[in-house]
Amino acid sequence: MKKVLYTNFEDVGSIINEMLSSNDLKRAVTRNNLYKFWNKIVGKKFSEKSKPYGMGGNGVLIVACQNSSVVQELLLQKSQILEKFQPYLKSLHLTVKDIKFDPKKWENLTE
Repeated sequence: MKKVLYTNFEDVGSIINEMLSSNDLKRAVTRNNLYKFWNKIVGKKFSEKSKPYGMGGNGVLIVACQNSSVVQELLLQKSQILEKFQPYLKSLHLTVKDIKFDPKKWENLTE
């Protein structure tokens, strides 16, 4: 039996470093960290009925909502939500200028 020598392996550390240097991955991880704070910001009542869905252009956070009643209640609190987000945004070096609440996105989360 012929012995096969493998010499072109990359160590796991260099692969992970290469992946983490990707701007798209950094952006995704940062946004995911921001989304984790949603529960603290809106409280238990609304965290069960709404979830951050993504980021639109110009710093717009898109939030999936269970129904239009949740959208209406969150719209009434939008300025307070944006204010509560500020410490988290500063620590993550992100900008959220507005929030769009969308009940149609909820269907995508439950599928």
